[in-house]
Amino acid sequence: MSGLLALLDDVAAIAKVAAASVDDIATQAVKAGAKTAGVLIDDAAVTPKYVTGFAPERELPIIWRIAMGSIRNKMLILLPAALLMSAFAPWLITPLLMLGGSYLCFEGAEKIYHWLRPHGHGHEDAMVQADLSPKDPAHLEEERVAGAIKTDFILSAEIMTISLAAIPESGFAFEAATLALVGIGITIAVYGSVALIVKADDVGLRMSTHGRLGLTRTLGRGLVRAMPGFLKALTVVGTAAMLWVGGSIIIHGLDVLGWPLIYDEIHHLAVIAAQAVPEALKGAVEWSVTAGLDGVLGLIWGLVLIPVTTRILMPLMGLFKRSEAAH
Repeated sequence: MSGLLALLDDVAAIAKVAAASVDDIATQAVKAGAKTAGVLIDDAAVTPKYVTGFAPERELPIIWRIAMGSIRNKMLILLPAALLMSAFAPWLITPLLMLGGSYLCFEGAEKIYHWLRPHGHGHEDAMVQADLSPKDPAHLEEERVAGAIKTDFILSAEIMTISLAAIPESGFAFEAATLALVGIGITIAVYGSVALIVKADDVGLRMSTHGRLGLTRTLGRGLVRAMPGFLKALTVVGTAAMLWVGGSIIIHGLDVLGWPLIYDEIHHLAVIAAQAVPEALKGAVEWSVTAGLDGVLGLIWGLVLIPVTTRILMPLMGLFKRSEAAH
């Protein structure tokens, strides 16, 4: 009997350890996922464009296909690559983070540049604009889905790298489980939100035309009218978040690499600003000043990258593609 009790005690102890490990993984996944806010908002703001022009009944299947492509990107390619990098080349994490941060700064700055000078379209709109010529709907859907999955790969790579950097030093299994949870959770959050956004106007239209109560019809009309403004607001928030996250990644990366001047100066200014307000507001003010300055520097860096990307990198990539096609 005593042996059985001892075995039950051991099983209970193992269960407690397992539960604590699951709790730790979930906690770290939430913390790591929160670091990717700018990328998530931008992903949710951009993806609805890929279902523009399709029949309503094809919208959710297209989003589902993109979401499945996103899961494959994260689980089959990016997760193993992140774990290999963490195990064998951890020194690569900061440079890759800074490269991803530069991409976010470029994306955010390019959006602002095209808002201020609307003589053309950002590169993420180019594919959708090119689709305006008449095509077979099935072929067009294949092109849109493939393009969305390619864009998702870039954003997912940044998400997984940011998440990896946010996980404290731990074992292989813990990192793998945390990154897998982050990847699945973020995919559900992004594409679930996209599905709600895409179908919101359809729901509003149905409420406005088939609602039995006057209040239901009024709410439906309000939802239909509100969606264009909501999408614009989401784009603005996403752009600001990209610049803030991208700028903070660059500044933190410079600090890690031994150039702490900008990081220290921003922290100093944020502390000075926090000292000028009541105690209850100090944390919020310090965070706001830090995020604002990170965003401003992210915008400056992004504007520097626009001519570098459009006049040097993109022409070089075009030459490479033409050379590949010729062979």
